[in-house]
Amino acid sequence: MAVVCALVALVALCLPLTTDTTSAQNTTATTQTARTAADEDCEAPETQTLSPSSADGDTIRAIKNREGEKRKLIVGVDQNSYRWGYRNPNSGKTAELEGFDIDLVHRIAEDILGDPDAVQFKAIPTDQRIPAIKDGRVDMVVRTMTINCARIADVAFSAPYFKTGQQVLAPKSSPVEGYDDTLAGRRICTAAGSTAYSTLEADKKDGDLPASTDISTTVPNQLDCLVRLQLGEVDAVVTDGALAASQAAQDPTVQLKGDAFTAEYYGVAMKKDADDLVRRVNQILVDYRKDTANGWQASYDHWLSATLGKDAKKSEPPAPQYLRTTG
Repeated sequence: MAVVCALVALVALCLPLTTDTTSAQNTTATTQTARTAADEDCEAPETQTLSPSSADGDTIRAIKNREGEKRKLIVGVDQNSYRWGYRNPNSGKTAELEGFDIDLVHRIAEDILGDPDAVQFKAIPTDQRIPAIKDGRVDMVVRTMTINCARIADVAFSAPYFKTGQQVLAPKSSPVEGYDDTLAGRRICTAAGSTAYSTLEADKKDGDLPASTDISTTVPNQLDCLVRLQLGEVDAVVTDGALAASQAAQDPTVQLKGDAFTAEYYGVAMKKDADDLVRRVNQILVDYRKDTANGWQASYDHWLSATLGKDAKKSEPPAPQYLRTTG
């Protein structure tokens, strides 16, 4: 318990205490503009991906042709999400990145470069995932990133590799009961540019969320919301249930309130024109799911079963569907 609390306290010391930043506001505004345009022509975004292939194309060849120590897969990840992508303070001086997403990154690197450790990890805040891809700072992002209509206007996604849904996280002693009228007059924290914020904003506009609910607190990283909750700056957090469960495991004074009120899927995000890389990742995901010894199920059992339950069925992604394109 002391180790877990120390980890959360360490994060709190490193985070700014402002509830808003210009960058976060700009990112959110841009995301909402894209969401409005994309939603008009978008249905089932989790199916808008390319069919699997093991062939090398220009993108993969460019990765393989990097010289010397630079011959690595550059991947945007989280380093603060417990059991997903985090630095374990008990793993020694190196404090290597660990978690469910990190396992997948190693599998992708092994397939493309023949070495699971041929990875350059870059810690990317929630609100910088898409800019990092578009600017070419990373080859891909593997960071509990939901596939949605707004995002497929800017980046390409793999087939889903995980199923989750938005949930409410609040103190155990809180009168908040879930995503309902008990949120009236409450302050909710979300990550800027997240699907949680988009959902809350749309629901408040449509009258599905009490008008008095304050959703103005947004932060660059989703874990920052847990710190805000611990400091009493907000009354609840809305985020993916898979992440919220891990946060509840870090802090025994909080818990999930109510059921998930959305259904969404995590995908690996890449550049729009990186067709060969998208196809390769989709092939890797097919093989990863089939590998019962060292694949998806083994990673779930190791990292997530303690927080999400031993039965992985509710977290399993649907059978992949691909765009019917040639080439």
